[in-house]
Amino acid sequence: MKVHKGDTVLIISGKDRGRRGKILKAFPKQERVVVEGMNLRKKHIKARRGGEKGQIIELAAPIHVSNVKYICSKCGKPSRMGYKTTENKKYRVCKKCGQET
Repeated sequence: MKVHKGDTVLIISGKDRGRRGKILKAFPKQERVVVEGMNLRKKHIKARRGGEKGQIIELAAPIHVSNVKYICSKCGKPSRMGYKTTENKKYRVCKKCGQET
């Protein structure tokens, strides 16, 4: 997976298409990411104590990594990511501007 926790991404499909957000969690084995404030789902919480009420809360659900596009921190444009290695060090490179991220 070429996007990591903390990266800013653009949603390219689904109901949140065109919106930008920050990755909160990444699940590499499932190829999914949780983006802050995107793909919200309602979860019904049952009352646990006698006087407490049940409630409905909104949670950010995971979205497939193919539906997000990395936004380069240098040029600010959505682009693909590549890798370069020098002296046993591997780093990510923006495909649009060529800058190391």
